[in-house]
Amino acid sequence: MTNFKLTISDVKGKSVSKELKDSDANALLGLQLGNETDATIVGLSGKLKLTGGSDKSGVPMRNDIHGAARKQVLLSKGVGLQNAGTGQRKRKLMRGNTVSEEIYQINCKFDGELPTENTEEKTEDKKE
Repeated sequence: MTNFKLTISDVKGKSVSKELKDSDANALLGLQLGNETDATIVGLSGKLKLTGGSDKSGVPMRNDIHGAARKQVLLSKGVGLQNAGTGQRKRKLMRGNTVSEEIYQINCKFDGELPTENTEEKTEDKKE
């Protein structure tokens, strides 16, 4: 029984959040960051590219760590590290690049434009 919160952004910069439960969420298990999947699981036509995510504790996923486990990694720059000076490295807790049941939130990139909701209703209200 897996639940994911998907944050989907399109090519124009608009983003929307969707929640996937049970059988729809099982389609994402085992995918790695950078993989593409069909967008019909969230009701869109096209492809979704996985770009990132985090687990229930907020530990971010990182593309260059293989597997789904949490690891202490020595970082000099990139995802999950802010405020590192020149030549400075820090050891941080990161999660691997594979989607597992411990993942809570997944970031995705949609290859088209997200449909705008209520645009027809707003134009009809203005005419009245």
